[in-house]
Amino acid sequence: MELYAAIRFDRARHQMSIRALAEKYSVHRRTVREAVASPVPPPRRVPVRSTVVLDSVRGLIDGMLAEDLAAPRKQRHTARRIHERLRVEHDAEVSYSYVAKYVHRRRPQLAAQAAARESARSGVVAGFVPQHHPPGAEAEVDFADLWVRLDGVMTKCFLFTLRLSHSGRAVHRVFASQGQEAFLEGHVAAFEVLGGYAGVEPAFSESRRRGWA
Repeated sequence: MELYAAIRFDRARHQMSIRALAEKYSVHRRTVREAVASPVPPPRRVPVRSTVVLDSVRGLIDGMLAEDLAAPRKQRHTARRIHERLRVEHDAEVSYSYVAKYVHRRRPQLAAQAAARESARSGVVAGFVPQHHPPGAEAEVDFADLWVRLDGVMTKCFLFTLRLSHSGRAVHRVFASQGQEAFLEGHVAAFEVLGGYAGVEPAFSESRRRGWA
């Protein structure tokens, strides 16, 4: 996030090219283009791996874990015990590491599903409260540490960020401190760029202790 903010700041303030930004921050040009296009990094792609042997025993593992839901804690299956039962009772030649990873991920899922079923039987309905951010009504403010080279010396500065909750559009400014003067000056600069004002909620509790909110 800080890298994206720094790239966007140099792009807006100094009009640096994609190539220059990539060389300055030692990143691929694709990363620079992503930072310029959006202040929020794209979610990481997690490769999906499929193991034929593990797929064949998923149902067996789920059955053992389902038994554990009603068993005393000390009598529940460990990943090693499940691996041993698969090998002895079902002649399954499956890697212990795969079994352990699957058990670690699957056990809380089955517990959550069981809790949901119990809640449904008792008349309790699970739900959530959707977030709603009207255009121009809300924004978040925060400071982040930023190291820059000033006159050949690495110097710690602070990156002020004001981001609109609805669109994600953000304004960044770099200050020598994160005091109240920098906080207020950052707001003035952000509102000038955005061409208006927004209801701002500081993103960290420290701002409240300093009397900023």
